[in-house]
Amino acid sequence: MKAIFFQLLLISIIFVMVVAGCYVFLPEGQRKRFAGIKDIKDQIISPHVYPYLILAGFIYLLMKSQVIFSMQSKMIYFPQLAQYILLLEGSKVSYFQMVIDPVLTYISAFIYLCGFSYLLVFTFLLLIITKQYKVLQEYSIAFILTYLVAFPFYIFTPVKVTGYSLPNVMPLLYDLDPIVREGLAVVDPLQDNCFPSLHAALSIMAMLIIVFRTDFKRFKIFAVALTLTIQFTIFYLGIHWITDFIAGMVLGCFSYYVATRYGQHIASRIPLLGNNK
Repeated sequence: MKAIFFQLLLISIIFVMVVAGCYVFLPEGQRKRFAGIKDIKDQIISPHVYPYLILAGFIYLLMKSQVIFSMQSKMIYFPQLAQYILLLEGSKVSYFQMVIDPVLTYISAFIYLCGFSYLLVFTFLLLIITKQYKVLQEYSIAFILTYLVAFPFYIFTPVKVTGYSLPNVMPLLYDLDPIVREGLAVVDPLQDNCFPSLHAALSIMAMLIIVFRTDFKRFKIFAVALTLTIQFTIFYLGIHWITDFIAGMVLGCFSYYVATRYGQHIASRIPLLGNNK
């Protein structure tokens, strides 16, 4: 029940943030035009949109099935990566917790949980509302590619979060509240989805899409600031290693490059997207 409550609370908060974002970041003309539920429905069922929603849903289900895949792959997984990361880094990431403050912890947790999700969801909706379908295609392909590349690492090379690996790093996010801990267990029950950091990869990818592929000046500034802050939280909250971040940053840039350079070619090869031009 706590996990369900946690998920519903997150959805409610992100919904409020999305509504606020529409008033802050949408051009005035777009706000007036996109005012009704019917407009939202028409956009979602558009052939320019729903194929990407279906694919994103498939990727979500794939990630949710991670526990099943992990159980089946116990005999062939490679724990050496976690050992190499520890040998490479030591406890350098502990410097991010040199100053621990309750207010900073709560703000960081909000940014990590809600700010990250908001950046991904609102970027998707913003591209739908403004009918930037080519950029939407690139964003969706980059999103899917990022997950597909990260998924095998999560199955075969599990890396434990720093808060449960290093004696001088506290798992601040997991110790925040039992509700938070149970809610996080739904998506990462073993706390070992570290390499590469999807928070780094997806937020950096979304930021690159916003900065270089759109003209939303205010949202560009906000996205850059939020993305930089997200990178701090993954270390401060006792979650990711520095190596996770570097791998995530490379993955985010790689996905952005592939999607913007070869997005149309990739879409033409996928039956669901083949007629979506």
